[in-house]
Amino acid sequence: MSDLSHLLTVDGIDAALSAANKKALFQQVAVTASRQTGLPARDIVGAISDREKLGSTGFGGGVAIPHGKIEGLERVYGYFARLTAPIEFQSVDTLPVDLVFVILSPPDAGADHLKALASVSRTLRDRDIVAKLRGARSRDAIFALLAGVESAHAA
Repeated sequence: MSDLSHLLTVDGIDAALSAANKKALFQQVAVTASRQTGLPARDIVGAISDREKLGSTGFGGGVAIPHGKIEGLERVYGYFARLTAPIEFQSVDTLPVDLVFVILSPPDAGADHLKALASVSRTLRDRDIVAKLRGARSRDAIFALLAGVESAHAA
């Protein structure tokens, strides 16, 4: 069972995000992340875009984990979005992406950043969880799945 509650709050979840492409996705994600972290949206876009230039963070099965390190954060922060329609992401399997988990970390959070990536990756490689995330009816249901809360309302 996953527990990503140390990275994510219900307010850090968008259950129906509409984005035309990866650039638009990053801009929209950054606005929400900015409200959560207090950091400028342009800095967040810059951090995840810089990492994306090194290689796509779309790891297959319609899932991507964009991430970056950014000055001004005190902890590792997560944001999850389920897209209303899949977008091209240059994923390893060439499939478009509809589930996105963004990880933002302080520059000195080396081990914590890697642990967060591993934990999110492990969770989003679970086909049952991914199927439930796609079918979840609300942000609360998505949070329950990602926080590992077994609930009749989660699926």
